[in-house]
Amino acid sequence: MRDTIDGALLARMLIHAAAAINSQKQHINELNVFPVPDGDTGTNMSLTIGTAATELKKKPAGTVGEVASTNASALLRGARGNSGVILSLLFRGFAKAVKEKETIDGRDLAIALDFGVAAAYKAVMKPAEGTILTVSRLSAAQAAATAREDATPEVVLEAAIREGHVALDDTINQNPVLKKAGVVDAGGKGFLVILQGMLDELRGLPMPETEDEGAVKEKADFAALSEEEITFAFDTVFIVRKTNRHVDLTPYQAYLNSIGDSLVIGEDDDAFKVHVHTNTPGDALNEAQKYGVLELAKIENMRTQAEDLAAGKHVQSTDDLDAVEAELEQGCASAPAKAAPEKKYGVVAVCAGEGLAAVFADLGADGIISGGQTMNPSTDDIMREIDKTPAEIVFVLPNNGNIIMAAQQCIPLAEDKKVVVLPTKTVPQGISALLSMDPDAGEEENIAAMTEAFGRVATSEITYAARDSDFDGFAIKQGDYLALAEHQLFGTDRDLDALLERLAQAEPQQNAEFISIFYGSDVTEEDAQRALSIFQSACPNAEVNLLSGGQPVYYYMISAE
Repeated sequence: MRDTIDGALLARMLIHAAAAINSQKQHINELNVFPVPDGDTGTNMSLTIGTAATELKKKPAGTVGEVASTNASALLRGARGNSGVILSLLFRGFAKAVKEKETIDGRDLAIALDFGVAAAYKAVMKPAEGTILTVSRLSAAQAAATAREDATPEVVLEAAIREGHVALDDTINQNPVLKKAGVVDAGGKGFLVILQGMLDELRGLPMPETEDEGAVKEKADFAALSEEEITFAFDTVFIVRKTNRHVDLTPYQAYLNSIGDSLVIGEDDDAFKVHVHTNTPGDALNEAQKYGVLELAKIENMRTQAEDLAAGKHVQSTDDLDAVEAELEQGCASAPAKAAPEKKYGVVAVCAGEGLAAVFADLGADGIISGGQTMNPSTDDIMREIDKTPAEIVFVLPNNGNIIMAAQQCIPLAEDKKVVVLPTKTVPQGISALLSMDPDAGEEENIAAMTEAFGRVATSEITYAARDSDFDGFAIKQGDYLALAEHQLFGTDRDLDALLERLAQAEPQQNAEFISIFYGSDVTEEDAQRALSIFQSACPNAEVNLLSGGQPVYYYMISAE
């Protein structure tokens, strides 16, 4: 066993940890306790630490302190969802503890884990037991106890993981929601997978396959390209995670055949992968978002590749992107990265769907980030839009409870702007807040008015069940329509119109003066008009408006105020 960990080994341990959680992210996602796609904990944690792994691979390893600092900085900017933000906080505290260290032993490791727990608990407003916080706290406590007897890093980390699994098993008893669903906490599970990946590297075990077990298994060999004349220039491959596992891809297949050739679509219950040759790859990707959420894409120009090959040159591919990106960054080093303030207030909003984006743009939002359920933007994504907003004070509207923490991490990162995060949890709340902003009012006056405005909004949503479940007395079957009121389960039905009728009769809608119905990408105009009629009939005293939101996941978002 090794007595110490140096910078190079710590970097390998963290890279191994990223590969470990990537290989298990789908399993962690499936620990979601609610049948609605809600945050994708495994995906968020994997993307968060994956950002750090990418950064660590680029830089030569220095001291332990330098490696930990690089890791913490990348985690902060890459943090996605609450689980990703908490993970970044755990490693931020870790980095603080080892800041001046060239190497660390088991005692240093235990102290660093404890510093991480302290940083996470300090940042979370209302820490709840039975979560990643509990698992990390008890793991760190056991690490400290073990280090007093044996300071070997492997022994300390092994003890932390062992106690962590005991704590994880107990989360089902600490959190009523977990107990009802019969699962352990997903964030706690992800944290232990990361620690196990670090321990496996310390023991010299091979890194796991980076392909997640839940990934699409193709039904065709996409690498077997024909040598026919190149009619369509761009070899386009991408993966889309389905928003409805029963979605029929036949119309999309017909569309792709109309704009290209060499089409192959491989799919499983959760995702599909497309390979197509086309002259308009952007059109193929845009159309795909009607069927799910784009996860990964690769586009290569076959004509220029053929020309380079014929000329005996290096054939560029997406594998060269890192080098190309470095050249572009060097060439653009003098270009301004941030917009200078030109006005007092600016607004950055998060939403999914072209219709919703258009609403925010029409109301004056400066930056709009594509995101929401199942696709949480990172802190870095949000920070880029803040930097581009030419204002002294930038209001950020996360519009999703799982994005608020990532947005709040931007506050200390802003150098020449003040960032104010309004904790909007739904798109309708964000719209109401933006409507209440007064460019001539003072900052505190605007914060109070916008907060009061979004607090008056009652939000309901219609989505679907991703799997069978029993929740709060509801026997839910896969494919059921689900009505949510303020993200709490309101009811289920196999008949969408019947569920809409029940929702329209609920107290928030019956007492409302204004009702807005945003219909999603999977809803036809005819069906949307029928929903409008249901609400107009059931809520005669309210002004009811219908708008195309184009959002995925939710068939309808309904605001009542």
